[in-house]
Amino acid sequence: MSMSPENLARACADAMWESDRASRALGMKIESVGPGAAKLTMTVTPEMANGHGICHGGYIFTLADSAFAFACNTYGKVTVAQSNAITYLRPGEVGETLSAEAREVALSGRSGLYDVRVTGEDGTVVAEFRGQSRATGRDILG
Repeated sequence: MSMSPENLARACADAMWESDRASRALGMKIESVGPGAAKLTMTVTPEMANGHGICHGGYIFTLADSAFAFACNTYGKVTVAQSNAITYLRPGEVGETLSAEAREVALSGRSGLYDVRVTGEDGTVVAEFRGQSRATGRDILG
């Protein structure tokens, strides 16, 4: 018996989350996941501040990259990043909970294209991220 696309996406996310020490260590939470999509949140801690007292861009990138990873791994095949780019539009503030919402733009064969919008608590856009993925031949669930 096969799983629905939604159940497969959730099972893949659960399997990945168990081993994703980086995302968990930064306090990220998976808010939602579905075929080709994921939303993660992370609260900016004082330890994430750069020399200007705002969230270091690397942490914003990591949040977006994690959302991208969960979105592109919803089909049951281990999928990795091929390339990523980010544009920062406003700072993330210490104490603020950032949300990263990833959505699939295109999927062709083993290659995928995903956009991730990172927003602040007030809904303003903090950053826009684009990731290209490449599926391997390995199964996530077994």
